[in-house]
Amino acid sequence: METDHPETARPPERIVLPRTAPPPVVLRRMTEADLEAVYEAVTESFPHLHAWMDWAAEPPTPAGQAEFLRRGVREWEQGSRYCYGMFEPGGTMLGAASLIGRDEPGTREIGYWVRAGHTRRGLATAAAGALTAGAFALPGVERTEIRCDEANTASAGVPRKLGYRLDRVVDRPVEAPRETGRGLVWVMTREAFTARDRTVAARSGGGRSSNTCTVSE
Repeated sequence: METDHPETARPPERIVLPRTAPPPVVLRRMTEADLEAVYEAVTESFPHLHAWMDWAAEPPTPAGQAEFLRRGVREWEQGSRYCYGMFEPGGTMLGAASLIGRDEPGTREIGYWVRAGHTRRGLATAAAGALTAGAFALPGVERTEIRCDEANTASAGVPRKLGYRLDRVVDRPVEAPRETGRGLVWVMTREAFTARDRTVAARSGGGRSSNTCTVSE
């Protein structure tokens, strides 16, 4: 997929997520060195991933996850998809999030999942909030989207908490066991994102938005 921003304009490779319990969770670029952690997390989470994710149609294998990571390295360099893992300081993977290029000019999609046993900690919301901010830091990005099935209420809660607007409901193929074929498309525009952060800053006396991430090189 073609990108609509310069090749040198990429999001940060490592982001400390806000409002995650100490020690803080880090959202960082995944590499082939993460194979063991990724395979372990996906294997443990397979039942709930299988219910909603088309890519989890079959149980994971080391070879399949290795190919996923190799593809992720290529896509990062191409600027078509930026795949991150959520990691504790000890290296345990708690989930993943992606910033994905779409065919529509100036649009990026955000996807996420959280490891079984670590849901309801606000990790998906923190990661999606960080990638929303990261997307709008890139030149040419005017809109971010989060898409999920109508029945996936947990996933839909993330864009709602972040101030996304439900733009439309679309019919789409059923590709996972619990999908209904009705997809929710949540949208955040650059204008709405900027206005939201100004409002949050004003309410907090000029402080940063609660979704502002800390970038560490």
